[in-house]
Amino acid sequence: MPSLSTPAIPSFPAAWQPIVDQAATALRTLALDQHAKERFCSDPVLQAYMHKVSQRYVAGRTVADAVRRVAQIQAAGHKASAEYMGESVHDEALANAETDVFLDLVRALDAAGHDCSISFDLSHLGLLVDEELGYRNARRLVQAAAGSGREAMISMENFDRTDAIYRLYARLHGDGYANVGITMPARRHRSAQDLPRLMEIPGRIRLVKGAFQEPDSVSYPRNSPELAQAYRSYAATLLRSGHLCSIATHDRAIQHDVTALIAQDGIAPGRYEFESLDGLGTEQVAALRAQGYATREYAVFGEEHFLYVLNRIAEEPVRVYQAITDVLGPR
Repeated sequence: MPSLSTPAIPSFPAAWQPIVDQAATALRTLALDQHAKERFCSDPVLQAYMHKVSQRYVAGRTVADAVRRVAQIQAAGHKASAEYMGESVHDEALANAETDVFLDLVRALDAAGHDCSISFDLSHLGLLVDEELGYRNARRLVQAAAGSGREAMISMENFDRTDAIYRLYARLHGDGYANVGITMPARRHRSAQDLPRLMEIPGRIRLVKGAFQEPDSVSYPRNSPELAQAYRSYAATLLRSGHLCSIATHDRAIQHDVTALIAQDGIAPGRYEFESLDGLGTEQVAALRAQGYATREYAVFGEEHFLYVLNRIAEEPVRVYQAITDVLGPR
């Protein structure tokens, strides 16, 4: 496959970068503010504005909305991944009910015949209530997805949950669920030790940079050269090994370097794909698809979009201007 030509990468003037980084940090901190989340999700006035901003990044609020968006993604030539948004559930009955929504999603995708993986947070399914509850609900979902040959991808969460997430991932594979994949953030220092262990398990590894607000003792700074180098190194390891993987980044420079590596090493297709979040890297993933690479778009739905949307805006704080335009636009 030919590599992409080197793209123009938009950037702020260097003198602006400190305040851009501060804005991103402030947005990610706000995303984790439970009080702010409750206000935005329950106040009718704030909720209306939040919904307007979220429409750019979220497929909708219902399973039917998600299935419609998956159909559009497939029509554009990409595979899809769908996730029902939510995290940090602390009530067993709610965790069970939220798992039922995921099962409804699987049934709806089966009925529509869509090639779409399912992504989920273990804390959405009850991990924080009890690890065994999180495992039981994850197994229900993974088993349902396996029935139609569908991948189930475990998403990554706050760094203090990493051990439990990797532990349940390994346990699901140990119990015979080969359709389960895992998300690994290149930002975390521990990933250098985690990757070889994860590669001992045959499930797909989704390589992301990592969006959470974390201390430097845990993770590389978001825009650091160390993070960019770590991502490139992990991507090269995965691609050269032939391990099933997703290169999930919107970083144009990294995409360019990865496609160059694929061409240079003659890495055969079939074991890797490029993944983009729906509503963000649309032009990039379309260009990759046009070059013949396997591509996937990741669509989310539901009411719990506060953290997700703020993290998406924080990735490129210039999107604050787009959010203001969306809020002030027609209802």
